[in-house]
Amino acid sequence: MASTPYHNITGSTGVTSELISSSEKIRSVESINIANTRDGTATITVFIQDDPTVGTTSTFKIIENLVIPKGVTFVIDGPIPLSKGSTNFGLHITVGSSDTVDVLIR
Repeated sequence: MASTPYHNITGSTGVTSELISSSEKIRSVESINIANTRDGTATITVFIQDDPTVGTTSTFKIIENLVIPKGVTFVIDGPIPLSKGSTNFGLHITVGSSDTVDVLIR
């Protein structure tokens, strides 16, 4: 389980939030709930990425530019693997500049 399962994310242009660090060495997450708490639509991108300090970074998008309507919760049902062999991946989210979402990781 993620060390911090609950996140309140407020977007700003070009800013990505780390939900789980690759250094936490978590094997997988069961699910991710993303609730749009904005008074309007929210646009999200969710991806995993290995540790950028070890050289070439590998990024794999789970969802890209998904628009979540006001008052809707989107569920990514897993398991979502965060490790492969000796490589550990972190979990990240990018949201639109004025978007706000709540994220629950199980």
